[in-house]
Order: sequence, then structure tokens, then C-alpha cells
Amino acid sequence: MNDTTQASATMRAFSQDTLGGPEVLKPVNVSRPTPGLGQILVRVHATSVNPVDVMNRASGVFVGKPPFVLGYDVSGTVAAVGPGVTVHRVGDEVFGMLPFPHGLGSYAEYVVAPARPFVRKPERLDHVQAAALPMAGLTAWQALVETAGIGEGNRVLINGAAGGVGHLAVQIAKAHGAYVVAVAAAANAHFVRALGADEVIDYTTTAITEATGDLDVVLESIGGEYPVQAVQVLKPGGVLVSTLPPSLAAAAGAAAERGVRLAGLFVEADRLGMRELASLAADGRITPHVGATFALEDLAKAHAGRPGAGKTVVVVS
Repeated sequence: MNDTTQASATMRAFSQDTLGGPEVLKPVNVSRPTPGLGQILVRVHATSVNPVDVMNRASGVFVGKPPFVLGYDVSGTVAAVGPGVTVHRVGDEVFGMLPFPHGLGSYAEYVVAPARPFVRKPERLDHVQAAALPMAGLTAWQALVETAGIGEGNRVLINGAAGGVGHLAVQIAKAHGAYVVAVAAAANAHFVRALGADEVIDYTTTAITEATGDLDVVLESIGGEYPVQAVQVLKPGGVLVSTLPPSLAAAAGAAAERGVRLAGLFVEADRLGMRELASLAADGRITPHVGATFALEDLAKAHAGRPGAGKTVVVVS
């Protein structure tokens, strides 16, 4: 049932009229949206800053020209449901990811979302923690479980292991019985070990080709020379999954020679993956780490800050 007052109501959001730095993000008052067929209206309690948000703000690489309201991650409360929606009711606490790349808009008090990619928020997580999980968690899940098919005893290297995707990937890999080699700065070594990493490589002093080998899976999210290096440390039959698909071109020749599979991943909004993440979180097998929080009014500061361990979360209401 829709809120009969919502059509004339307004809401706060952060929009941009031009591409550029964090300063282009400006507060606006806009009409509160109405959910359509198969959609829900979510009152956003928290969202997060993902690298792709920064890329879109600066270049519009995935979304084109502004104006637009950025943001993919959502944790909040269902405020209204559209026709045909049976999986959620008004008042449900839910979380999920808006469809990538064009279904964005969570830097706002309310957002319309497809109903089925959203699931109930685990009671163990508050909205701030839950907002840190969807895009980064789905990326890690789709890369490691659905693409690489990790399992008991697999040797898995995770590049950027202290970051948003990486810190969740470590936990997901351990939940599936893998042996995890984490690549992170020395300052984050204790953090990634606490997540379950079996080994830590300090990328500032040691190349992965010098420190490890005989791997089944590499999850790569940095680019540069790393895809070529990753191919060298994978077994024949191993899998290199990159969240930066264009970076794999440089490794194609070596991968073919060594019998290594290359897989470039763009994350998808997915109910199955969200249910699995929610289950792991409810059982305490994964916990999103929130490195910093900002109010919606301070969104530009959230975008300007240097990413630390875990995720940066924006508290909306």
C-alpha cells in the first residue's frame, strides 16, 4: 500500500549538475518518488561510498552526464510498496543494492528500488553496518563463490584485502573453507589477520610473485601490473577474477600459455546473493567493517576522505 501523502511530499537528496570533485555534490529538495510495478519505496537510513560512486561523480563513466543522484547501497525501512509486490511489507527493515549501473540514487532520504533484490536486514547488523555490505559483499560473493567456485582447501589470494570488497572477500573465502593469502599494507596486517587471513603480504615491500604461488584463485581489484603478476602465481586451471575487466587484456597472453582462466566481473543486484550474505551476517561468519561514518550533509567530505580499512558509510536518517 502506498502512502497517500507521498506524491506531494519532498525529500532531501544530494545531486550534481556537473562532473568533478566532491564539491559538485549539492543538497537539493526533490519530489519523493512513488514505487511502480514490482518496486518498493525505501526510507534510507544509511548508504555507503563505493569506488564506482567516486568514478561516476568525476567522469560519469557508467551513468553518463549529470544531473543525477549517486549511490547504490541502501539500508532502510520500506515506506510503500508498488503493485504486485508480495515479498516486502511497509515497515520491513531491508537492505540491498540498486541495479548497477543505472539504478542509482541512494544519496537521498527515500529511494525507489526493485523489490526482489532487497532482503530483510539481519537483526545482528544495524543500518550503518548493513549499508556497508550490499555492493562490496555481492562483488566478493559473485567473484569468489559464483565465478571461481571456491571450496574447502582452495588457496585464494585477495588483493586489496583491507578495502571494502577485500575485507568481505577474506571472510567469505574463510566461510567456504579456503586458505587465504591477503595483500595489504603492513599497517592493516593485524586487521586482515583478525578477519581470518592465513598469510599477509605487504604490497609496499614485497611483490606477490616473490611471496606466494600455487594458487587456485586470485581476486584482483587494483589493476596496473597485478593481473600479469597474478597469472604467474596461479596454478594451471586456476582463476583470476578482476573487478576491473579492462585490466585483464594485458594478462591474456600469459593466461592462455599457463592455462589460467580470466574473468572480468561487474557486480549485479541479486536476491540470491543478498540472501546468502544476510545468512552469513546473521550467523556471525561475516561482519562488515565501517571505517568511517558521515552525515548526509557531509557527503562531500565522505567523498573527499582517503579510503581506509573497510567501508565509508553515510548516515541519512
